Amino acid sequence: MKRKYILPLFLLVQIIILKILPFFPEFTERFYSNGLYVKISHFSRILLGKVPFSVGDCMYAVLVLFLIRWLWKTRKTWKLQWKDHALKMLSCVSLLYFFFHFLWAFNYYREPLFEKMKIQREYTDAELLAFTKKLIVKTNEIQFQITKNDSAKIVFPYSQEAVFKMNLNGYNNLAKEHPYFKYEIPSVKKSLFSVPLTYMGFAGYLNPFTNEAQVNYLLPMYTFPLTANHEMAHQMGFASENECNFIGVLACVKNKNLYYQYAGYSFALRYCLGIWHFKNEKIFNQLKKTVHAGILKNYQESEDFWTQYDSFIDKAFHFLYDNFLKTNNQKDGMESYSKFIDLMVNYYKTKEL
Repeated sequence: MKRKYILPLFLLVQIIILKILPFFPEFTERFYSNGLYVKISHFSRILLGKVPFSVGDCMYAVLVLFLIRWLWKTRKTWKLQWKDHALKMLSCVSLLYFFFHFLWAFNYYREPLFEKMKIQREYTDAELLAFTKKLIVKTNEIQFQITKNDSAKIVFPYSQEAVFKMNLNGYNNLAKEHPYFKYEIPSVKKSLFSVPLTYMGFAGYLNPFTNEAQVNYLLPMYTFPLTANHEMAHQMGFASENECNFIGVLACVKNKNLYYQYAGYSFALRYCLGIWHFKNEKIFNQLKKTVHAGILKNYQESEDFWTQYDSFIDKAFHFLYDNFLKTNNQKDGMESYSKFIDLMVNYYKTKEL
């Protein structure tokens, strides 16, 4: 066989394997997520964690420049040599696809968290309403503890660099209760691509090749701890967006710092209110009246932030990312972000907020 066909055929083999893998989550959980991946991620974070800038972002920039350079150099030969060029591109895609999964993305096929934690998936409207009301009381309480004024929005007093260190307190406390949430060897950084990320509508991302957690440094600061915790959950090998939202909230509310607890509870509350706004506007309006004005001001702050960057770009990227998630064993796509409320409602049935 000609060598130029090997990697394109390997891509096909990979796709077939990934179609089979969802049927064996216990295998992935045991041998990859709790085995090989732990070693890979620790090695990456030891190697790059103390580098003060995002190595992964630099790597992406170099790759884009190489792609542009190659397209420019081969622009006149595409008509005659299209087959060779297509095979070269498929070979590169095959390699990237392999390392993407080997270094991180096999975690998409691990055992779901609701099974691991023995949490129910379903809940009734009555249970959601009871949980939302408890969440309002708790978030109001923390907002007032901090501001002593129910109409004042929360102004986060810590730097972004401090957040990356302070996040560890919440994860350490969470790991005492659930050891599989133990976070080791920090590698959390401000993304060099924060402006494009904002236009794309993303608060952060995990670089699967370097295992660096990237956070958008333009975000409203009261949401910053939650976003960082979400990306750190991805680093620990949890690929599902709803699971990382759930873990991110738990790591915030388990933190001894009130500002962190506010970040976690206000995030969960916003999603609960959003569900009620969709389900029953009358109940939503009744619930909203009981939320402190200061909390609503923080929500407006977030809305104003994202609105100023709103364009066709974020809609296009959300469409692409929605389909990306669906092809990676996340059948709910972008909707999976809000599915963490399923876990929250059922987790707190037996626990106090």
